[in-house]
Amino acid sequence: MATRKILVTSALPYANGSIHLGHLVEYIQTDIWVRFQKMMGHEIYYVCADDTHGTPIMLRAEKEGITPEQLIDRVWHEHKADFDGFHVAFDHYGSTNSAETKEYAQGIYRKLKAAGLIEVRAVEQFYDPVKNMFLPDRFIKGECPKCGAKDQYGDNCEVCGAAYTPAEVKNPYSAVSGARPEMRASDHHFFKLSDPRCQAFLREWTKSGTLQPEAANKMQEWLGGEGENKLSDWDISRDAPYFGFEIPGAPGKYFYVWLDAPVGYMGSFRQLCNQRAEDRGQRTETPSPLAGEGVPNFDEYWKADSKTELYHFIGKDILYFHALFWPAMLQNAGFRTPTKLFAHGFLTVNGEKMSKSRGTFITADSYL
Repeated sequence: MATRKILVTSALPYANGSIHLGHLVEYIQTDIWVRFQKMMGHEIYYVCADDTHGTPIMLRAEKEGITPEQLIDRVWHEHKADFDGFHVAFDHYGSTNSAETKEYAQGIYRKLKAAGLIEVRAVEQFYDPVKNMFLPDRFIKGECPKCGAKDQYGDNCEVCGAAYTPAEVKNPYSAVSGARPEMRASDHHFFKLSDPRCQAFLREWTKSGTLQPEAANKMQEWLGGEGENKLSDWDISRDAPYFGFEIPGAPGKYFYVWLDAPVGYMGSFRQLCNQRAEDRGQRTETPSPLAGEGVPNFDEYWKADSKTELYHFIGKDILYFHALFWPAMLQNAGFRTPTKLFAHGFLTVNGEKMSKSRGTFITADSYL
């Protein structure tokens, strides 16, 4: 049997609290799959990272009287201890707040811009008159414009999985102050998913067998039929104050966390490549370290014509981002796309999804 070269990721846990049993379903599931592939003799690497950017991190750090960097460093150690306690064996566990992730996020943005897929336009955005700040979508709550579910965030619905803009939320309120937000104008950067190139690619890619059948059907529902063009352009920027990576050439504008979060897969793998090369005295200043036994080559795994395999294990609530936005970013920036996405359901408490932000969870630490 030929040896396969495989890169595997799990979704990045957000650095705003503890790992809970709902999270661990995914990491243990992935770890079992990775261990099996290793037993079969394949060359396989399992990487993950803390998802560290966004307004929730900034506001929590402010509340605790520390810097965002201090907060994410502390939470990283807590998360790593939890994973170690359950024997989840990552080959590398990093952070999205890294030089490597920044390099790839900005590089992808520049390639999308050069391809004519980035557009700057003025948008009406919610502003909290009490806190004097623009409100990112996760700090706007209200009713889902698609299914009507109450108490949903301003970017996607945990009930039906739909993604939308904050302006579409019904009966919105600020999750920071509780005030009814005002609409104010701001220039934002958009990834033009409505471009025919993106539409044509995604229609083909989502039917290619990369997704589970039920997931593929859901994507077709969101894409619409031929000529419907249901997929809206994606707002990839946020206004200061914000903790994240600044957009090149756009002072005071930052990448939306869902742009740089999946790029964290690339950043974490790049760190693994560099660390393995360094351990063997093969460290170079080029983007890809020297290849050798146990020293993966970054380009071999991420170049557009890669013969390796890439698998993402995720929860069904983030399928939209991984099955539409992420492959469109990769394809148009000259990188390979995933071989397969494995989406799972949720552990529930009293019939509802375990949620860190809602306080309905059993922590990994308390279970141990």
